[in-house]
Amino acid sequence: MARRLRPVGLDFVETAPLRLVFAREMTASPEAVFHALAEDVPGWSQWFPAVTLARSTAEGAGREIRLRGGTRFEEAVLVARAPEVYAYRVDVTNSPGARALVEEWRLTPAGEGTRVQWTFAADGAAPFRLALRLGRAGLGRAFRDAVKALDRRLASTLA
Repeated sequence: MARRLRPVGLDFVETAPLRLVFAREMTASPEAVFHALAEDVPGWSQWFPAVTLARSTAEGAGREIRLRGGTRFEEAVLVARAPEVYAYRVDVTNSPGARALVEEWRLTPAGEGTRVQWTFAADGAAPFRLALRLGRAGLGRAFRDAVKALDRRLASTLA
């Protein structure tokens, strides 16, 4: 059953009751990574294994995301500032217990490549927060695998 979450702003990334932050370096440039995140939304299913469908909505101001296992998100893009930051808020989901959720992808130059930092900021019922805390290692692994796959994908398209 889909439910509407609390509308929060970008500041929620810093103030959320639960913040999971992951970082990894890539060989691709910040511009190439930003393009893959913000402009090639359908491409997410090619490099982020948990994503089965990704599409832009509302002329790029929103996204529809479907994950393995049936979780669905309707999202609003909060900021798309090339090539530094891409962030979105989940407005509607079928994930039980969620009250507010924002994801931020921050890109900074790192040598010849990019340092990618993903912040997963959430609020929800106690069981939801506990599940996220317990699932931190799995989310971290999913992030690392996705960034590695994206780096390979970008290297092959730029070669």
